[in-house]
Amino acid sequence: MGRPVHLLVTTLLCLLPAMVSVMPATADTVRRVVHPDGRVEYTNAPAGRKALASTGRETVYKYKDENGVVTFSEARPSRAAFDVIRFECYACRPDSKVNWQRTPLFTGRYDDEIKTTAQEFNIDPALVRAVIHAESAFNPQAVSSKGAQGLMQLMPGTAREVGVTNALDAGQNIRGGVNYLARMIELHNGDVRLATAAYNAGPGAVRRHNGIPPYAETRAYVERVGILHERYRLASN
Repeated sequence: MGRPVHLLVTTLLCLLPAMVSVMPATADTVRRVVHPDGRVEYTNAPAGRKALASTGRETVYKYKDENGVVTFSEARPSRAAFDVIRFECYACRPDSKVNWQRTPLFTGRYDDEIKTTAQEFNIDPALVRAVIHAESAFNPQAVSSKGAQGLMQLMPGTAREVGVTNALDAGQNIRGGVNYLARMIELHNGDVRLATAAYNAGPGAVRRHNGIPPYAETRAYVERVGILHERYRLASN
């Protein structure tokens, strides 16, 4: 989805080690990295990708504020002890080693929620599954470095727009994400490729480029969602 440059996210979430333990093995591997200075980093970026860590825009810091509230921020805390967290959209990385034609599908998870919501918004449930797979690999607690949350990786602004009050609640997230996806499909006259490009990069980027934006991430995302969509469609027959 369209990701703003700056975001401060404060919320109560499950402990990150627990999150890592339930991350699907079929997604790019999430690694726990302990740095020489004692910092702990949870990331699905490949080993050696130092450029991402140096940008500052791809890093989220987890710490407890003065009231004991677990806080996630892209601003490095000056005093509190912190962990470094970095998650990336699973289907967005151009150099991903996942074989999208063969990676196992999640055909049974959240079946009732997906079918009911897809029917309400007149969307192919196979497309909903494809987007969830691409965005979070069906991890309801996924939080990206830009603040996108949950199964369909809703940004806080988008979540508010579609009436989601808790993006880490699977049912709310699916309903909000499908609502937004339906809007993108309608906006682009039923063109699913343009709609998924808009879901990833924002409708403004699609409009400016009069088509799928020339971003490597977005192009990889659109292609992989298409592959997953067809595979989920065939699996449902």
